[in-house]
Amino acid sequence: MRHLYRCPLRWADMDAYGHVNNVVFLRYLEEARIDFLFRPDKEFQQGSVVARHEIDYKRQLVHRHEPVDIELWVTEIRAASFTLAYEIKDGDRIYVRASTVIVPFDFEAQRPRRLTAEEREFLQKYMDDAADAAGAGKGAGVEEGAVAA
Repeated sequence: MRHLYRCPLRWADMDAYGHVNNVVFLRYLEEARIDFLFRPDKEFQQGSVVARHEIDYKRQLVHRHEPVDIELWVTEIRAASFTLAYEIKDGDRIYVRASTVIVPFDFEAQRPRRLTAEEREFLQKYMDDAADAAGAGKGAGVEEGAVAA
């Protein structure tokens, strides 16, 4: 299953040519990740840090008033890290494909920690490695999240 975040575009996101600036896409990924991991009804509440980002820009996104869809899913779960994959898109038109390696973190002890059983169970619901290998992942289930204001 995939998580869907409807990301609003802002005037400040655009460059001099009216396109969304490439740097802004990292903020969009962050917004989708926060919506996915840190909602009150979710199990993942103890904190995490980003260890790595990879981003492939596929086409320019022209600024408009309608939000853009960000689909997010889990591609790997390890003892003390997991990987999220993303597509920023409109239907079949993909603007960005990206991935993020995330490390659970104990902020009191100031060190990485292992995933809890509850976190692992939550992440497993969004495991979609077949869709990641296929690229666009047609036919994957999508669960919609909240839209940031």
